[in-house]
This record gives sequence, C-alpha cells and structure tokens, in this order.
Amino acid sequence: MQSWRRIRSLWLALSASWLLLVLLGGFSLLRLALPPRPRPGAPQGWPRWLDAELLQSFSQAGELPEDAASPQAPHGGSCDWGACFDTSKCRGDGLKVFVYPASGPISETHHRILASIEGSRFHTFSPAGACLLLLLSLDAQTGECSSMPLQWNRGRNHLVLRLHPAPCPKTFQLGQAMVAEASPTVDSFRPGFDVALPFLPEAHPLRGGAPGQLQQHSPQPGIALLALEEERGGWRTADTGSSACPWDARCEQDPGPGQTQRRETLPNATFCLISGHRPEAASRFLQALQVLAALQEMSPARVLALRQQTQFLWDAYFSSVEKVIHTTLEVIQDRIFGTSAHPSLLWNSPPGALLALSTFSTSPQDFPFYHLQQGSRPEGRFSALIWVGPPGQPPLKLIQAVAGSQHCAQILVLWSNERPLPSSWPETAMPLTVIDGHRKVSDRFFPYSTIRTDAVLSLDARSSLSTSEVDFAFVVWQSFPERMVGFLTSSHFWDEAHGGWGYTAERTNEFSMVLTTAAFYHRYYHTLFTHSLPKALRTLADEAPTCVDVLMNFLVAAVTKLPPIKVPYGKQRQEAAPLASGGPGPRSKPQAPAPDCVNQIAAAFGHMPLLSSRLRLDPVLFKDPVSVQRKKYRSLEKP
Repeated sequence: MQSWRRIRSLWLALSASWLLLVLLGGFSLLRLALPPRPRPGAPQGWPRWLDAELLQSFSQAGELPEDAASPQAPHGGSCDWGACFDTSKCRGDGLKVFVYPASGPISETHHRILASIEGSRFHTFSPAGACLLLLLSLDAQTGECSSMPLQWNRGRNHLVLRLHPAPCPKTFQLGQAMVAEASPTVDSFRPGFDVALPFLPEAHPLRGGAPGQLQQHSPQPGIALLALEEERGGWRTADTGSSACPWDARCEQDPGPGQTQRRETLPNATFCLISGHRPEAASRFLQALQVLAALQEMSPARVLALRQQTQFLWDAYFSSVEKVIHTTLEVIQDRIFGTSAHPSLLWNSPPGALLALSTFSTSPQDFPFYHLQQGSRPEGRFSALIWVGPPGQPPLKLIQAVAGSQHCAQILVLWSNERPLPSSWPETAMPLTVIDGHRKVSDRFFPYSTIRTDAVLSLDARSSLSTSEVDFAFVVWQSFPERMVGFLTSSHFWDEAHGGWGYTAERTNEFSMVLTTAAFYHRYYHTLFTHSLPKALRTLADEAPTCVDVLMNFLVAAVTKLPPIKVPYGKQRQEAAPLASGGPGPRSKPQAPAPDCVNQIAAAFGHMPLLSSRLRLDPVLFKDPVSVQRKKYRSLEKP
C-alpha cells in the first residue's frame, strides 16, 4: 500500500510536468509547482530537479537539494551560462535589451513585436549599455537567412529570437549566443542556456490574447480520460472504463475500448501525454506506473486544480506573442540574478512572474496579491499622497482630516505646480513631506522611496473627505489589499452605435472604476504603473490627464481580474463639491476622460480587463436607527 501511494504521488508530479511539456513543445520554460503532499518512507538519492517542491510529496526532509544559483552546464554542450554570458553588464539596472534594427523590409507582425520590446521596461537604445543584444530572426517571413550583425563578438551576450522554425540552414555559427526558438530539436537545444518557445501560429494575437477554455465540469462528461501519443501522429485514447494496461498486447486484462485516432491536433481528453522518441519504451514506462489506474482514482477536485493551473499558465505566459517574448526575457533575467529573483510561487501563482517584478521584491509577502496564500495581513498604517496640481491651493482642510486618522503614518504632498511653495503647512502629529513634482499627471503614480507603508491613500488637493470616511475605507482595504478601494465610481460600457467602448461618470447601480483622486491601493501598483506599462500609455496619461484614472483602473483590473470596491461618501458633499478627476480647475461633476481614451487603452492592453460590480461596503450600524454612540464611524451620516 505504501508503495502504491508513492507511485501515485510520483504520477501527480509527472502529469503536471507533462502538461507543461505539451504547452512548450517538449522543453520546460517554467517550473510548475503543485501543492505538496508529504509522505514518509521515500528512498534516498533522488536526482536534482529544477524545483524541489515537485519532490516533496515523496521525499524526506533534508533529502532535497537547494535551488541552484545558476543553470547547470549542458551535457556535452559547447557553451554554458557561466562561460558564455557576461553578467557584469547586467547588475546595475537589471536586464537591459538592445534590439538590432531590421536589415530589410519586415512584416507588420515583426514591426509590432519590435514595438512591444521597445515599449517595455527591458529596452534600451544604447548597445554599449545593454546587457543583452537581441537579433530577431526574419527567416520564416522573408525566406532569406538573417545575416550576422557587425557587433556580433562571437555571439556573447546575444539572443537570437526565432518565433517560427527557420526554413534555411544557419549562415553563421551561433557560438556563444543564446537561441530562443519555437520547438527546437533535441540535438541543437542547450539546456540551461537556450530558451524553448511554443510554436506560435501566424494568427496568434500580438497582445492580450483569449482566455483559456476551462469548462464548468471537470473531468468533462463524455470525453476520454487519457490520450497517449503514438508513432506517426496517432493518438491512443482510454476512458474511465478501460483497464489499467490498455496499450500492451501481453497484458492479462482485456485491452478495453481504447482506440487509435490519426490526427495532428490534440484529441479531446482530460490528460494528453506525449511519449517521446521511443513510443514502445514510454508505453512500458507508463505501464509500470499504472498510469490509467492512478488517473481513475484521482478526485475531480484534483483534476480541476490541474486544469486551472494550465489555464493560468496559458493566460500569464502563452496567450499572446508579447507575453511569450516578455516571458523569455524574464527567464533570462532570473538566470542573471539567480533563482531567488523569482521564487516558484511567483512563477506559478496568479498573477505570475511578469506582473510580480523582482526589482520591487523577491518575497511574496511584499506583494498585494499573495497575502491570502501567505496567511498574512498588510500593516495597519497608510501613507497619504496628496497631489497638488493647478491652480495649486494648499489642501489645508484635507491635510487636517487625513491627519486625524488613527491609521495615518505620514502625509506626502506632491507639488506639481508652477507657483512657489507656501511658507507654512498645518501642524500634524505625523511627518509631512513635500515632494517637488515634474508637472506631469503620471507623477502621482511614481514609486517614491519616501512612501514607507504598503497602503497608499491617493488624493487630489481639491478632494473633500472626513476622518471617518478615511478610517473606514482603510479598514476595508486591509481585507482586500490587492484591490482599489474608493469613494466615487464610474463605468465602462459597450457602445453598439459607435462600435467601441464608452464611459460614463454618472451614478449608476454598476461600476467598474473608482476615481484615484481619493482611493486606497497598494504601493506596488506605483512600481507597475511606472516600470511595466508601455511608454505610450504613460505618455497618453500625461497628454490627456482625464485618462489617468482609467489607466490605473485598467492596470489593477488586469493584474487582479477583480473589480474595485466602493465605500460610502457623504451625499451632501458629493452633490455640492464632488471629488475632482484629472485636469485642473473646479467642476460641478466628475469630468469624463477624452472621447477615445478607453478604446486606446483597451487596444494597448489587447483586451478589456475592467469588470463591473454592484458591491458597496458600509460599516455595521450605518444608517441604522440606533444611538449614534454605538456607531464607530459617526460622522459618515453627517452633512
């Protein structure tokens, strides 16, 4: 019985690994981690794997090796990471990539790929200051082989990117250059040095990408449980009624209803296993593990968890060409800084490594979306960041209201105005710091080092809030640290008449955005806004200030896949002097963004991430007919 349990645990690890191999065309790009199931009695001397968590379910404590600091040298290869890549150029600003300009005409797809790299945080225009020099192979598009660049230097610190197999032989020796190639061959791939990419069809979307197709029922009724690849492109399927050994004619049991299907695409089965170069050997190996029997006893909840993990991997890393390229660069950056740059949890848990920047932190507990998994809560203080734009009146009453909050740790005034600073500021019990801004609206979301708390209360100088409103909104945010919590809302909608997205700031039952002129969120979103968003979007926010609210809401929704949360705001003050939005000057109601703002941002993201909600959180006893002395946030009902 103990032996059978070990076999089942080993199968769980292998099945997850094979699911990833199917996605990557035969080579691992990510380290898939499954929830451990500790079991004693494992034999000694397990081989070294990339991720120790995969072995925890059938190994003893102290038996697993630590993560290696850098990839191991390939077996029999002529180049490895330590010998062929100079990391000294990468330690200062991290991975900076210079892209060689195309030597000839390029397709629209390649033009967009180059634009996506140039708009990313990795790009630099200086080849001398680059850590990595990228050569985008145009072989598959032009039918001609790419030529060697002048600064080739035997390929050292170079990456040759091939999204499609090259139709012509190599015209020069790769030497010390890495290759990121779709479906590379075993004899040419150098493990730990080259990067394997999935084969991307021509119609694969450039950015955004469609979500996965996980169905409600898992396993789905009426489909095969297991499909095994055979020689010459065939597939052998077996369902839950098949015997444990359907592929060997010498089995004692009846082979069952397994059948061979000649097709190039994957069959509709819960598990699809690729057997490798020797189908008969793989068949014997699968037989020895009693694969089908293990799958038949796997609970539906476990199958659903595995399917959900594949959906996450697809959405985070493979659903668009842009994500595949950025994942490749992220993998190389992890090699530069070692495996500690992105622990397995950051790669294999939403939102994924592309949205958990190692330049911010390498600890999951520092990010807003891992508190639930870590069983932790954010700290109980916040920093108020008050943006003072034109006309630049000092927000004296607002400072006093925020300073009265028991949760306020510091007040930062971002002065983005041509007028000189006032000679004095209100006296407060907590530190008040004035930051000189650069006269840009996007300055509000810069990751200032002076912000010492996880929570940020973003405010406009013309906002009007009470201390009770601030206190309650912060308590709500502590329960939802990955979301935005705000007072005034707006909504997006699909405009059939114009064939595009529309926007309304009118009060409705549904909302999908909160105004960032008075909202709580995690300070990490400042890092994402500044370093992750394309430069074109940040420029749009500066040129059209009313777009900045939309852009920040798009960013948080794309990361969390959740709507914001609304908290109560005094009705009398809301009607008399509502919170300002975007540009300068007083206004009687929130100003809508530029006409095409929502559509431009949606096009840049490649999809519409905003989600609508009807949820508003109020304090207990709010507006109940009880004594005001029993209410914690008493001033919320006052005019």
